[in-house]
Amino acid sequence: MSRPKGSKNKATLAKQKDSASQKVLEQTVQYEKRIYDLEQMLDIAQSFCQNLDFNNLLESIVYICMAQMHVLGAEIFVRNLIKDDRFILETERSRTNEIISLPVADPICDKLLELCNAMTYDELKKAVPTSPSFKVLDIYNPTLIVPLIQKNHLNGLLLLQERIAIEDDISYTEYERSQMMTIASLASVAINNAALVETSSTDMMTKLKLKYYFFNLLSDAIDNAFLQGQNLAVLMFDIDFFKKFNDTYGHECGDFVLIGVADLIKKSLRESDVASRYGGEEFTVMLANTGMEEAMLVAERIRAAIDEHDFVFNKQHLHVTISVGVSVFDAKTNLVNSPSELVNQADQGLYMSKSNGRNQVTYFVPKN
Repeated sequence: MSRPKGSKNKATLAKQKDSASQKVLEQTVQYEKRIYDLEQMLDIAQSFCQNLDFNNLLESIVYICMAQMHVLGAEIFVRNLIKDDRFILETERSRTNEIISLPVADPICDKLLELCNAMTYDELKKAVPTSPSFKVLDIYNPTLIVPLIQKNHLNGLLLLQERIAIEDDISYTEYERSQMMTIASLASVAINNAALVETSSTDMMTKLKLKYYFFNLLSDAIDNAFLQGQNLAVLMFDIDFFKKFNDTYGHECGDFVLIGVADLIKKSLRESDVASRYGGEEFTVMLANTGMEEAMLVAERIRAAIDEHDFVFNKQHLHVTISVGVSVFDAKTNLVNSPSELVNQADQGLYMSKSNGRNQVTYFVPKN
């Protein structure tokens, strides 16, 4: 017994309606995902623009890429702004101080700039098989290489490492590559801005912050300490009899001593602390959320490290010592009116250390 034609037409219409509904649902899901991704990009752009600290920005970019692309790690090569001939692996240097680099003229860089698109590591190896830089990149087990491009210049490379399998698929779709290029575009602008701030605020010899940048950070830190009800310490150092190193061994030796002292100071601090070259042979350090006892311990640790260190210049063993002054902001006992007042207090402590024989630490006691 055959079905009536009307029944077949109704069944066909029902199937077509279900199919149309399914397509609408799929498109709706896709549009909702696109809207969600655009909102995320706005959040990412805002996050990048607000972060001008170079190392913190790189760390933020790494974590965002890991979360977006479900990878176990990421690394960033950034173009050296001074020499402009190499890409430095800044994320590795921030962890180990080891300098790993790629030449700007490498064929890998030429290919990425030519295509202006992300490439899987296998695609890149097929495109430029003769590049010597693969020996460097192989160490990091990259799965996707993303160019950081700004104004038609390659400013860096973003390496996405091993991918977490989602439904046994670890490939990158064209949409994901497009997403990464958008993130890379935002990251490139932010990195360039942060690098300019880093370069203009850093002493080229010692790699410490410059005096005026230090004062700017100190001003904000004092405001924050007041609002949070916390202490804030400033240390001021001066290399004892520094002139004798220049007069006896030459200015190259003086520079060697300055760099060595700066390195020992940095090694004794937390990531949240800030050290600056105040001028000549003077250095300052800001210790956030730090009271008198802890500040004195830090200052003494730095003084002892320099006193015990064997500075060897042209086979000459040099004994270097420093004098130190310490001051502490406290809303109840030492409510200073300006950053310069707190630094001047540390300077007075330094003067007392020098007056009492040098190579010692003196705490400035505020007058009540």
